[in-house]
Amino acid sequence: MWVFGYGSLVWNPGFDVAERVIARLPEYHRSFCMRSVHHRGTDDNPGLVLALDAAPGAMCHGVALRARPEEADTVLAYLRERELISSAYLEKRLEIGLDDGRQVEAVTYVVDAGHVQYCGGLDLEEQAQIIALAVGGRGPNTEYLFNTTAHLKQLGIHDKELDWLVRRVRHLCG
Repeated sequence: MWVFGYGSLVWNPGFDVAERVIARLPEYHRSFCMRSVHHRGTDDNPGLVLALDAAPGAMCHGVALRARPEEADTVLAYLRERELISSAYLEKRLEIGLDDGRQVEAVTYVVDAGHVQYCGGLDLEEQAQIIALAVGGRGPNTEYLFNTTAHLKQLGIHDKELDWLVRRVRHLCG
């Protein structure tokens, strides 16, 4: 079983990864388009987390994480508990391209654009203002942004919007 990681799964998969390969998912882009009321914010002060938002012609670069076959059921149960906490993500099995040329089907969590937590279209400044202040059950929203961006860079994956957000949020936080 393969899992496509584009946000916190890149740096905190939460399961024993048998194989990790740089990968790309067509027709989606990574964006801070989901309000977080559990992990990186609260009901009173929602944070933002990354989600895959459908976008014709887009390409999201991330990592493919392969679970050990004997652990697939356990990993899937763990991911569902983690990612489907508020039903804002939809679980899909989508074809991804691995950097070594393989095409595989991966469990992928994409945003439900009809869900109340969906907030696509926020400008970068508004995103930065929200991220700078929000804190949830798994810690500050800033930590999520900084860790995700740093780990993507280590893998050679550059995201101009995330880079801008890191600079702006650091400035806002002093």
